[in-house]
Amino acid sequence: MQKNCIQLEKSNCKNCYKCVRFCPMKSIKVVEGHAEIIPNECILCGRCYVNCPQNAKRLREDTPSAKGFIDRGDEVYASVAPSYIANYKGINIEIMRSALKKLGFKDAGETAVGATIVKREYEKLIENRKQSVIISSCCHSVNTLIQKHYPDVLPYLANVISPMQAHGQLIKNQHPGAKVVFIGPCISKKDEVDKYPDYVDCALTFDELNDWMAESGVEFDFSQEDLTGGGRARWFPTRGGIIESMDIDDDFSYFSVDGIEDCMNALEDIRDGNIENCFVEMSACDSSCIGGPVMKHDNIFHVSSCLTIGKTAGRTDFDVKQPENGIKKVFDAEYIKKVMPGSSAIEEILHQMGKKTKEQELNCGSCGYPTCREKAVAVLNGKADMNMCLPFLKEKAESFSDTIINNTPNGIVVLNDSLEIQQINKSALEIMNIKNANDIMGEPVVRILNPTDYMIAMTENKKDSEPKRKYLSEYKKYVDETIIYDPEYNIIMSIMKDVTEEEIMREKKAEQSMSAIEITDKVVEKQMRVAQEIASLLGETTAETKIALTKLKETLNKDE
Repeated sequence: MQKNCIQLEKSNCKNCYKCVRFCPMKSIKVVEGHAEIIPNECILCGRCYVNCPQNAKRLREDTPSAKGFIDRGDEVYASVAPSYIANYKGINIEIMRSALKKLGFKDAGETAVGATIVKREYEKLIENRKQSVIISSCCHSVNTLIQKHYPDVLPYLANVISPMQAHGQLIKNQHPGAKVVFIGPCISKKDEVDKYPDYVDCALTFDELNDWMAESGVEFDFSQEDLTGGGRARWFPTRGGIIESMDIDDDFSYFSVDGIEDCMNALEDIRDGNIENCFVEMSACDSSCIGGPVMKHDNIFHVSSCLTIGKTAGRTDFDVKQPENGIKKVFDAEYIKKVMPGSSAIEEILHQMGKKTKEQELNCGSCGYPTCREKAVAVLNGKADMNMCLPFLKEKAESFSDTIINNTPNGIVVLNDSLEIQQINKSALEIMNIKNANDIMGEPVVRILNPTDYMIAMTENKKDSEPKRKYLSEYKKYVDETIIYDPEYNIIMSIMKDVTEEEIMREKKAEQSMSAIEITDKVVEKQMRVAQEIASLLGETTAETKIALTKLKETLNKDE
């Protein structure tokens, strides 16, 4: 099985850097224009997947594994995350169970049953008072965040398995040899299954379930009634839902944090010793699991979702026996020390990006990094390249473009769709004997050129045309003019090649040719006249000779 839960579709990655911008850990590197995830830094929060506008990020497809279990004849049980109540309107666990059985599952239950086991362990930890601060361990992305980026806070992470693992363990204990498939809104659960395969065999997202049902022609049967009753642990997928399901000890403090940034702030407070005697509920997703990366966000209003979940939760716990052992979990540090480049190296990169002063550090965030200095550090760490800086590229392109335009021998005039002058280069100014470009910028082109051809080009929507030779009588110049109209940007470009000298030379040659022709005609006429006179004289002499020879021939014949 592939271990990368989020994979890159290179052909769709378009250098927008949106995934870099939304990644809270900046665990993405841009290689040859493509944004690739750095596995040992990624916490699988799914923000890159959710915010990618080109669908360049796709999730690992694990449905074939689940189907394989069923096709092989295994007894397969589904553990359905309680956020299904918010994702599927009007659905209860009986409706879900019925649909899953049609797909080949032996049975299905709520992960909230496992959450009941977990929250009881939290209550025991609080009661024992062995930890001054206790951080919930339900969210795999938060656990990974601590393991990879805040290892100093690991002692405060509750050493308790997640609700998914607790429920998977419960199912396997009840049905030895069974396979367990988790179904929920979370990407990181796929990684949790990879890391801890003893509890659950496969994790699917709600999207994968939807596709599977559509492929198999299975639909929800809304006639099924929920006979299971309520369970407080159904609150788990909401903000503060873990605390809501617990029996509170008034001598301890409780607060919930959702969203990676707020979680990081809280972890720094805990690390710095600013919090004590407190249970901290943490979730990587805004609004907790109902804000998960694979929830139907366009159909969800979080307040109404919470109210719906609250109506199904009730005030009592699920009737499940607490396991005597096997619910403890050890979290190992996965921290990789990062080397911070020196200030001189950072300054060098900034200078290469054209940022030689503080004022030039725009900190616009277009590259995905909040500041230019953080971008420079990313360049030095091999995560980014300088071409990700859009202002730098823009200035570079403009500078290069201006250099070309101002040094080309061709005159260039750019007009807007109102035929007003937007740009004119040095060569065009020389062609039209204009001293200062500012004198005509923004003015109608009729001030310097006949606008007729430009109006025709715009009317006929001509994107290009063949060069046309013109005589600009007011400037006494000949030009070969090419007119290009770009309807997308509503601009007209006139490119003029000064051919005045060429035209003058052509005219001189034409005059010389005409003069030569006239002289030639006169010579030919004279020669023809002389030839005729010679021919006339030769004609008379020939006739006399003929007569004389004829007479000589007759005389000789008589003598014989």
